[in-house]
Amino acid sequence: MDNSKNGGTYDAADQNWRAYVRARDNGHTKYVDMARKCDDFYYGDQWDPAVKAKIEAQGRPVLTINEILPTVNTLLGEQTLKRADFLYKPKRNGNAQTAEALTMVANHIADDNRMDRKESRLFADGVIQERGFFDIRMNWDDSIGGEIEISVDDPLETLLDPDAKEYDPRTWKEVTNTRWMSIDDIRQQYGLEKANEVKHVLYTGGDNYGIDSVEIHDVTFSGIGRTTFTDAESVPDEDFERTIRRIRVIERQWRKLENTKYFVDPQTGDMRRVPQTWDKERVAGFAERWELEITSKLASKIRWTVSADRITLHDDWSPYKSFTKVPFFPFFRRGRPFGVVRNLLSPQEQLNKVSSQELHVVNTSANSGWTVEQGTLTNMETADLEIDGAQTGLVIEYARGANPPEKLTPNQIPTGLDRISSKSQGHIRNISGVNESLRGEDSPEVSGVAIKQKQNRGLVQMEVPFDNLAYTRELVAEKILELLQQFYTEERILHITNYNEPSQPTEPYAVNQMTPEGAVVNDLTLGEYGVVISQSPARDTFEESQFAEAIQLREIGVAIPDHAIIRYSNLAHKRELAQEVRQLAGQAPPSEEEMAALQFQRDLEVKRAMGELAKLESEANELNARAQKQMGQAMNEMLEAQAGGMSPAEAQIKMQEMVSELERQREKLAGDMQRTREELEARLEIARIQAAQRDRDSRNKLMESKLKSAESSNAAA
Repeated sequence: MDNSKNGGTYDAADQNWRAYVRARDNGHTKYVDMARKCDDFYYGDQWDPAVKAKIEAQGRPVLTINEILPTVNTLLGEQTLKRADFLYKPKRNGNAQTAEALTMVANHIADDNRMDRKESRLFADGVIQERGFFDIRMNWDDSIGGEIEISVDDPLETLLDPDAKEYDPRTWKEVTNTRWMSIDDIRQQYGLEKANEVKHVLYTGGDNYGIDSVEIHDVTFSGIGRTTFTDAESVPDEDFERTIRRIRVIERQWRKLENTKYFVDPQTGDMRRVPQTWDKERVAGFAERWELEITSKLASKIRWTVSADRITLHDDWSPYKSFTKVPFFPFFRRGRPFGVVRNLLSPQEQLNKVSSQELHVVNTSANSGWTVEQGTLTNMETADLEIDGAQTGLVIEYARGANPPEKLTPNQIPTGLDRISSKSQGHIRNISGVNESLRGEDSPEVSGVAIKQKQNRGLVQMEVPFDNLAYTRELVAEKILELLQQFYTEERILHITNYNEPSQPTEPYAVNQMTPEGAVVNDLTLGEYGVVISQSPARDTFEESQFAEAIQLREIGVAIPDHAIIRYSNLAHKRELAQEVRQLAGQAPPSEEEMAALQFQRDLEVKRAMGELAKLESEANELNARAQKQMGQAMNEMLEAQAGGMSPAEAQIKMQEMVSELERQREKLAGDMQRTREELEARLEIARIQAAQRDRDSRNKLMESKLKSAESSNAAA
């Protein structure tokens, strides 16, 4: 086929197809067969159809004793009790405030994507089908700035790099996702032009990659088609379009060396790759704004190629720095991942065969046959005895003088046949590590201590898949961090769930916010941060354990508040009830009406104190005036007394008494004024604190209003 027929896209599509065939034929087909078998065994479809039909034709039972189902379900149930939260810690050029912001945003993203549910699906894929895959990328459907979207891919549709040996996808050279799509699906996702190119090649050219590329539906007179996989033929009638059911679409992410631009912080040396989608003006403006330098170097970049048969649907640089896939392998050994079910297949097949044979032996032993003399039966024929001879309460009448019918002694059940099935069940439990204690099947006479010890030993063996799950969680957290620093570059408002204050479950939270001074608050784009995965029980289980511990602490005398116990209970409307109990106990913060009433009361007290102080100051002035007047009168009286014959000593004593009385009154008045001033200052300080709090509350409400307005504007845009 000439490249010019489809705009020179043949080479990319051909390279894509060759890479797919290489991955398919070097392990993926073999993996798909094993994964489907493991999935069938978990479902309960555990017999080969040909073998099952042959046994049933012989009249023998075919039993399925599915021990894999409860074994796997025990692992899946254990996983649901172990939920994870992301925690980021600052490293080079990072800070604690931004690390806290990243932690809140990452957990908000996980909550929005229902991470717990999707992780359970991922874990089930890994345990049963040996591989599980998250796909983490940006979605611009609901937000112009984009949102991180986490999905779970079908492991049967994900082809790994045949040369890869490590768990970490950063060491892989490529990863491929393939799926069947109709012409309409291609038109919807890649446009009408690409769909027409695919139709042109498949309907008129007849040049395609064959049985694994195009699914053909042969049309018959009855209208019922027969699905085959063959080469498309050149048919001029447009009705032939309906015979092509689906086309294999190959989406491949692969590494290629390319000269790449980087932002460089001249002070710290920190480097960040320039987003591929940014134009020159935006790159220059960003560098100028943050005083960054731009450099180039040869680096490995991700190329994203999508093709349908001979047609390239998309071929460009990936907007992401790494693959969108994050794997989970329950067990991983040097590039050989495997799950739990694989090693349970043989003992499960043995259990089914032995149980079926055991039942067959019992059935054949129940009607072993009879020995009868010819013509001796009087109430039935020999054929009737052959049919009804195994019935309960059978009455046999035979001729007088004849030998009675005699039942044949059945063959004995082979010794040890029943023990083989028990051994098979034991093999399943030993291999998986899921013992009777973990499955809750211990007999009543087993002590609780022994059960706990057996559970702990089983959990130790189960820790390997859970340790790999923890590694997958770290990779997810690192991928989220990468997307946050690459795409969450503009100011945006998020509604973060607040688990610490149930009365306010969500609150607006701003990231990359520019202050009037030019600083950026919660700047997610700069710095390096490490990842810590904190594991906790599921929320319902966690609250139940907290409720039990709170009750135990109350019983030993710890003063746990009533409202705290109610918050950990399972009562309906527990938040409202806890708030009411807290208010009745006088521990709740006052409402706005109560705050207004308290403020009014304090204002009255301040006014009253100021009035008392003014009254005291007036009394002090009056006392000073009276003291001056009395001092003048005392001087006159002393002069008159001296003229009337009073001795100077007596006049001096009288003068000192008058001065002492005036000083006593003055000290008393000064003390009253000091106490009043101190009380007034205390009341004024309380009033200032409350006024500042009201001012902060007012500013917070104004900020919240502005944030909501900005969010509404962004949503409208």
